[in-house]
Amino acid sequence: MLRTFAMIGMLLAALLLTVGCGGKKNVPVADNNAAAVVPAPVEEVVEEAPVSETPAPATNYATMSPQEYGIEDVYFAYDEYTLSAATMTTLTANAKIMKEHGDVVYLIEGHCDERGTVEYNLALGEKRAAAVRDYLANLGVKAGQLRVTSYGEERPFVSGGTEAAWAKNRRAHFARP
Repeated sequence: MLRTFAMIGMLLAALLLTVGCGGKKNVPVADNNAAAVVPAPVEEVVEEAPVSETPAPATNYATMSPQEYGIEDVYFAYDEYTLSAATMTTLTANAKIMKEHGDVVYLIEGHCDERGTVEYNLALGEKRAAAVRDYLANLGVKAGQLRVTSYGEERPFVSGGTEAAWAKNRRAHFARP
């Protein structure tokens, strides 16, 4: 009997080995002639800023006051039309802006305080405006951009008979022609 049990055990073991290892498995074989399969790249989704339906309007400097975009007036000493160092510094900054906007025309107005005759102040205002024009032209501003006029004492910036008021009125002012 012991022999019978041993024999049955061996048969069972052989049967289990046969069943467990049996059957052909599908193992992929590399085909050197086939195109390699490359996974598709993952696309990153980036949300774009919404595009404005209408573009922002371009700034039209020809319709603006020169002071609105940085052109500054310059001031003169009493009975003078020569340019001081401070005046030249201001005009250099003005020239840079004017050259950036070469299609804009400027009127340089010469002004004086109320002292002196009307005729004298008109002539002095003209000399002040011309001195400013000439300096700007020497800095490279196109001559066609610059016009001059004199208002003498007719259009004071500040009213009053004090030195502080007069100092504000002795100026070259930039305007539209």
